[in-house]
Amino acid sequence: MTRQQLSSFIRSTGSYLCVGLDSDPAKIPPHLRSSKNPVFEFNRQIIDATKDHCVAYKINTAFYEADGVKGWETMERTVNYIPKSHFTIADAKRGDIGNTSAQYARAFFETLPFDAVTVAPYMGEDSVRPFLEHKDKWTILLGLTSNAGARDFELQPAGDGLLYEKVLTSAARWGTPDNLMYVVGATQAEAFTRIRSLTPDHFYLVPGVGAQGGSLEAISKKAMNKDIGLLVNASRAVIFASTGEDFAAAAKKAAADYQEEMRRYVSTAAAAG
Repeated sequence: MTRQQLSSFIRSTGSYLCVGLDSDPAKIPPHLRSSKNPVFEFNRQIIDATKDHCVAYKINTAFYEADGVKGWETMERTVNYIPKSHFTIADAKRGDIGNTSAQYARAFFETLPFDAVTVAPYMGEDSVRPFLEHKDKWTILLGLTSNAGARDFELQPAGDGLLYEKVLTSAARWGTPDNLMYVVGATQAEAFTRIRSLTPDHFYLVPGVGAQGGSLEAISKKAMNKDIGLLVNASRAVIFASTGEDFAAAAKKAAADYQEEMRRYVSTAAAAG
């Protein structure tokens, strides 16, 4: 999916919601557990319920890899079930020496048809380059995360700023706003103004809204650009809005509520020109 296609889809739906399919088998509603593949059946119903209210889905690969071959098959079935109109993200956080990264890229961009994959930047440009070489695919680089351990490295001084700022500005030279996004945690709302000044044209994948307490309003006001430039991820707040037999209806309502709020911010951005 190209940047223009993604931006147009966001504007037409009034939503920049990404639904995270962190489908923990232990949390699947009990009535689905007798299904042949409970996780896929859960995902199928979540996708059917939320597809009109979101523009993207993010599959956290850990929840599938943990189940071995069956989990990979479930992940493949899930990404193929997502409507082609929607942006798909493999939240895999890969990154290794060049020839290894090339195989990771092949796994998620060719064997599995994801639009994007999350990548760890610690090993530098040559570990990221193989992902960036795939046409109309996106590399989503870890920028500033919400976990407590961000203080250990990301928020440490580096030159004239902080280490995460050096990652943002260095990586911006490796790719372009058409193939490179950044992960910026929603609970870091106070940093978004600075981050947007450093990377004015890039999209951000923003986890942490909902269960982790990030403010959608604060993020939207601080981080939107002319193309909206945001994919805000909600996982547990949507897919586990209910753990009963009404889970799909509850997920639909949660996604629709996010869309309703997002539509206001999209309209405001459009009015501002």
